[in-house]
Amino acid sequence: MLQNKDIEPVLPEDLAILLAAYRLKTANQAANDNKMVNIPKTRRTYCKGKACKKHTPHKVTQYKKGKDSLAAQGKRRYDRKQSGYGGQTKPVFHKKAKTTKKVVLRLECTVCKYKMQLSLKRCKHFELGGEKKTKGAALTF
Repeated sequence: MLQNKDIEPVLPEDLAILLAAYRLKTANQAANDNKMVNIPKTRRTYCKGKACKKHTPHKVTQYKKGKDSLAAQGKRRYDRKQSGYGGQTKPVFHKKAKTTKKVVLRLECTVCKYKMQLSLKRCKHFELGGEKKTKGAALTF
């Protein structure tokens, strides 16, 4: 059993330091989220295909979710339950926490057409094959 003398009190200055560190951390995360990510359209990387097994040029595209199938068992069950009178039958999720999604790149080997996926960190702005920014370049209008 703990007694009162065993517990160390948290001093106000310690609390201020912890709070400042937390604010700095969250500010850094926000700064990372707002950065523009620019990826080139071709990338030379390792290919795991049976024909290659070496570094080859890959074509880079952004992964996009396919259209949902109407024939999937869950969709058929949901449509059957929704039909008729009675309103919404399943819960609709509203407590969305994230403001960004992770970007997924689809890499296709130009030699053997082997495809693989590569996920990036979260970002609000993503660009594929945009112009590279150069440091110290003069502004042009």
